[in-house]
Amino acid sequence: MRVTFTVNGEPVTVDDVWPGESLLYILRERMGLPGSKNACEQGECGSCTVYLDGTTACACLVAAGQVEGRSVRTVEGLAEGGRLDPMQQAFVEAGAVQCGFCTPGLIVQASDLIDRNPEPSDVEIREALAGNLCRCTGYEKILDAVRLAAQRKAAR
Repeated sequence: MRVTFTVNGEPVTVDDVWPGESLLYILRERMGLPGSKNACEQGECGSCTVYLDGTTACACLVAAGQVEGRSVRTVEGLAEGGRLDPMQQAFVEAGAVQCGFCTPGLIVQASDLIDRNPEPSDVEIREALAGNLCRCTGYEKILDAVRLAAQRKAAR
C-alpha cells in the first residue's frame, strides 16, 4: 500500500506499507525521524506522542493507512529555522532531560497544553502530562520546564 501525507510541513509518500504498520514505525524506521520513541506499543507511556491534524496522538496506535492525506508534526517539527522551540529550550534549561526517552513525547504534549492554555496551573500541567510516563525523574524539573515555557510565552 502507498501512503501520502504531510510530515512537519513536507509532503511525503511511503510505498510498500503493510497493513499492520504503525505511524511510529514509518516515522522512525522509514523516514529517519527518531524523536518519537517506541516503548510500550500500547499507547500507555506517551513517548511516541505526535500531533495528528493538530491534535496529540500516540503514533504507536495510529495505523499507517489512517494518515493518508493527513498532517503529522513530530518533536523534530517543533523547532524552526535551526532554533529550538521554546518548550524544547525550557526542557534543556530546566534540566528536565535525563535519559531522554520520554522527553520528546513530554515536549509535544506540554507544547500542546500551553498552546491551548498559556497559563496552566500545576494541576492542569500534571493532568495534561498524566499520559506521559518518565522513569528517571520525580517530574519536578519537567514541571519547572513547562512553567518556564508558559512564562516565556505569556511574556511575548
